[in-house]
Amino acid sequence: MQRVGNLKFNDVSEKNLRTVDSLTKRETYISIGIIGVLFFTFGFVSWVNAILIPYFKIACELTNFQSYLVAFAFYISYLVISMPSSYLLKKRGFKNGIMIGFFIMSFGAFMFVPAAYTRTYELFLFGLFSLGAGLAILQTAANPYVTILGPKERAAQRISIMGICNKAAGIIAPLIFATVVLRATDSELFKSLETMNPIERATELDLFIRRVIVPYSVVGIVLLGLGLLVRWSPLPEIDTEHEDDELAAANSGKVSLFQFPHLILGALAIFLHVGTQIISIDTIIGYAGSMDIDLLEAKVFPSYTLFLTIVGYLCGIVLIPKVMSQVTALRICTILGLLLSLGIVYLSGNVTFLGHTADISIWFIVLLGFANSLVWAGIWPLALSDLGRFTKQGGALLIMGLCGNAIMPMIYGYYADLFDLRVAYWVLVPCYVYLMYYAMHGHKIRKWRF
Repeated sequence: MQRVGNLKFNDVSEKNLRTVDSLTKRETYISIGIIGVLFFTFGFVSWVNAILIPYFKIACELTNFQSYLVAFAFYISYLVISMPSSYLLKKRGFKNGIMIGFFIMSFGAFMFVPAAYTRTYELFLFGLFSLGAGLAILQTAANPYVTILGPKERAAQRISIMGICNKAAGIIAPLIFATVVLRATDSELFKSLETMNPIERATELDLFIRRVIVPYSVVGIVLLGLGLLVRWSPLPEIDTEHEDDELAAANSGKVSLFQFPHLILGALAIFLHVGTQIISIDTIIGYAGSMDIDLLEAKVFPSYTLFLTIVGYLCGIVLIPKVMSQVTALRICTILGLLLSLGIVYLSGNVTFLGHTADISIWFIVLLGFANSLVWAGIWPLALSDLGRFTKQGGALLIMGLCGNAIMPMIYGYYADLFDLRVAYWVLVPCYVYLMYYAMHGHKIRKWRF
């Protein structure tokens, strides 16, 4: 046992481990509820980036490429932290690991205070990296946990419930942030910045950026409290190290994750899926701006996208597995994603809908929220299937795929600067082609053939 301050960090002993079959219904429901709170936290912290990108672009006077470093700094931490997280969880258990993740996230939120006082973009990026690092630990714990917490054929259903928690937070987070930091007069401020002399502009931007201090201080305190609450919660430790005789025999000669092709191909699928999802949400405000829709109006578009994602999750909860399998749902969603991506780049014409007059292509981006809804839920159970004692490391590898959130927006931003915002959406097409391949065939591969 190790002690840090007044908190005790116990190594996980076998007597504390539980099998999924040994959990009562009450324990299972409580565990799902606690993990649901985690997914709500993931969503709140992650999806606020959709408005942070244009916010920092204005406040720190950035190019499109530079502004998407927000997503890069936040999500590249998944690539760096996820595999070490699996060893942390194996050594300290789910609860201690989750608590540590919350503490690291809290530190990242508090970093926004000095960053705002100095208007230093690099400090903001460091804070975002810290938030992402803590979140990587939480994700590495929560996603495999909810995947194995019940029958395998209902895994997509449970993940859909978690997705609703995540995306519900994603809907309200940008709106709350916008309400706190944006004002009705900001449209005039943004226009007048171009005519101000450098000293006046710097003064106004300093005041503008400091509006994040109070909300992120509150976020830091809440994250600190959540870490303490999880530590003393009744969340059980699930045994993922022991295999039944059949699975042990199948995995007897395996010593590496790379001996599971369906897992490796699934990690690439996660990389591309989250990249398409983050592009559809984090770029839509900027794309609306290219249609002369100002930030105060455009702030609601990410919420539209996330709302349709929740609609997709609800369909998954109702239809899987009674009406369709999780594999069929995955196939439908990937095909729809490809068709909508082609619609974004090929179809045009102004329409008025929900009080917005914009090119029809922006509504195809919104509809990607529905297409993306069951892709994550479909990939996870397929990729983690039959891993046995490799489950935690396999989950960490899939979480590493979340660095697609960092890299794909950068690729989009590069082509947006090189060509234009609309042409840059071509990057979605090959992503959905691969996702279709994984849904149709890739998840079935159990041996490499070269």
